[in-house]
Amino acid sequence: MYTAKGQLDRDALIRQYSPLVRRLAHHMMAKLPPSVQVDDLIQVGLIGLSEALTRFEASQGVQFETFATQRIRGAMIDELRDNDWMSRGSRKSQKDIEAALHRLEHRLGRSPSEREIAAELRMDLEDYQTLLAKVQGTQLVYLEDMSGADGDDSFLDRHLVDNDVDPLQMLRDQRLRQALVDAIKLLPEREQHIMSMYYEQDMNLKEIAAVLGVTESRICQLHSQSIARLRAKMRAH
Repeated sequence: MYTAKGQLDRDALIRQYSPLVRRLAHHMMAKLPPSVQVDDLIQVGLIGLSEALTRFEASQGVQFETFATQRIRGAMIDELRDNDWMSRGSRKSQKDIEAALHRLEHRLGRSPSEREIAAELRMDLEDYQTLLAKVQGTQLVYLEDMSGADGDDSFLDRHLVDNDVDPLQMLRDQRLRQALVDAIKLLPEREQHIMSMYYEQDMNLKEIAAVLGVTESRICQLHSQSIARLRAKMRAH
């Protein structure tokens, strides 16, 4: 597209390819924790699109959409690497809870109660529940989990960028999903209901609280605890 003066119409091209940016952002979000905001990915994706318009050369023998897709995804991945989506203190607290859960489940042979988890952490119940509220928003998969052995920085790229389908990786993913389904079935019944309403029925914490007749902060605590239980169970996968 060109202007009346024969110059490349960047604004028109950005409008034309902005749906591509949104599509790539939403596709990437399917593999990221909800703490990552899709609007943030779209904004950096638009910057990647603008850079693609500046750098594209038809003589390279590559279609613009293919070139732009690589630049847009690259900008999004760089943004994910550059931002810490969870504070260091909250991440440590979450890992402390997971470790306590792992020890208790191995020792008890069942899912421990909140009071048992608090005791394992050498806290009273109220302090433990306060800690759960502190780590609210923690998710089943953290960006730091998307790092391979020996500092494999390309791991994130391979798992967020569509490359040729690897049958072995597909099998691993299927096993992981089944392991997650099995782990959810082992959660305490109330936490199973919360996870179902939040992730399957797309209800927010306030709506879940109204259904269960408790406060929103209590749902937040139980959601954080459920995530910790699942992460502790999924460590072997």
